[in-house]
Amino acid sequence: MRGDSFSGKLVRLILPITLQNFMFALVPVSDAVMLVALDQDAMSAVSLATQVMFVFNLFVFALLSGLSMFAAQYWGKGDVRSIEKLLGYTTRLMLPVLALFFSTTFFLPGSVMKIYTDDPVIIAHGIKYLRIVSISYVVDGIGQLYATVLKNTDHVKESTILSILMVFMNIGLNAVFIYGLLGMPRMGAAGAALATTIAMSFGFVAFTVAMILRCPAKIRIGDILASDISMRRRFSKYSTPFLINQLFWGFGFTMISVIMGHLGADAVAANAIVAVVKDLASCFCFALGSGGAIIVGNELGAGELRRGKEYGGKIAKLAIISGIIMGALVAASTPLLVPNLNLTSKASEYLTQMMLMCVYYILGRSINATVIAGIFAAGGDTRFGMICDTLTMWAFIVPVGALAAFYFKLPVLAVYFILNLDEMVKLPAVYIHYKKYKWVRNIVETGPAGYDEEDLSFAEEM
Repeated sequence: MRGDSFSGKLVRLILPITLQNFMFALVPVSDAVMLVALDQDAMSAVSLATQVMFVFNLFVFALLSGLSMFAAQYWGKGDVRSIEKLLGYTTRLMLPVLALFFSTTFFLPGSVMKIYTDDPVIIAHGIKYLRIVSISYVVDGIGQLYATVLKNTDHVKESTILSILMVFMNIGLNAVFIYGLLGMPRMGAAGAALATTIAMSFGFVAFTVAMILRCPAKIRIGDILASDISMRRRFSKYSTPFLINQLFWGFGFTMISVIMGHLGADAVAANAIVAVVKDLASCFCFALGSGGAIIVGNELGAGELRRGKEYGGKIAKLAIISGIIMGALVAASTPLLVPNLNLTSKASEYLTQMMLMCVYYILGRSINATVIAGIFAAGGDTRFGMICDTLTMWAFIVPVGALAAFYFKLPVLAVYFILNLDEMVKLPAVYIHYKKYKWVRNIVETGPAGYDEEDLSFAEEM
């Protein structure tokens, strides 16, 4: 892929990832639409219970980002063996994470749900969902590792096709198990969990087969048991800030759900739907982030630093344009969406205003997700994101939002407005850091700190 033009790389990599992200975002949409037709409380319970999957994905995404960061540069360098060693090491890091989330959701689902809400009806629905979906954490984590390697070795098409099949399976099984079609019992929230677990299991098997048959980087048990010390140190250096960033930002984001979860069932229902809308509208920016990390990382790993800088600039401009377009589409769709949902009048009122507030949030998210998690990460510049996201979330959004909700007891919509300012607050700092070009560097060379003197002199010129 490195020989392609920028537009060629964009079409071959980012557009398939956009489709893949969109399909994954349809899963909670199908859950919400199918469940709200049965019971608003069941839909709210699943929305809160899936926050556990959100926290799980914080750990997984940090590992996948580190894997993708290095795999992109190793692939640009033509070093397949190092990708295999890297896959083995990240698999070993993933295993205890899978064990933790499986055991917690299987054995302690009630305690988990009480973190998010004190409504006994919602908690009861959530317990059924979590206990069944616990198995999916194990298969999903490994499957995502393999999907990441496929994307980074010019097999994004295979990864996308398998992901789409998995999503369609999930949606189809949702209908069967939630409503009790084809002779199956009507399971409600538990049916959504069963559908997710079966679909994730299919994805694990499919990605494993694709790795064996199509990927030049092979799965080797020996690489899981013993890792390259030099690679491990370098991976830890650049991935640890990413993990810290994900955890602090993610737990802060979870606290937002906790705050909203204690503002009443109508606020929970409206927030559950608008969260899905945000994810759907952000599909392209997430693809720009992950695809941009691969495109820019390929060039940096091959020593083409100037081209990597040029591609990073083009991707950042696309993030701004896509954020404006997606925000406008959300605003335009609001009067069409809200009247067609089975919500109470108060929940519908909340949802209408929350959708309009999404416009500024989506623009900020598009820019920040692309630049921080994509462009900066392509060159191992992960420390800035850790500091920026942590300070924004924990020095401003969470404390101010909590005070607004529980001390000053502001209206629900005022609290929601405050809780969604994080992406806009950090934009000036992100722009200033981008212009320093510390992200333009090769991190897979053997020189000090992961880059050579030529990289240092090039950075100084900029």
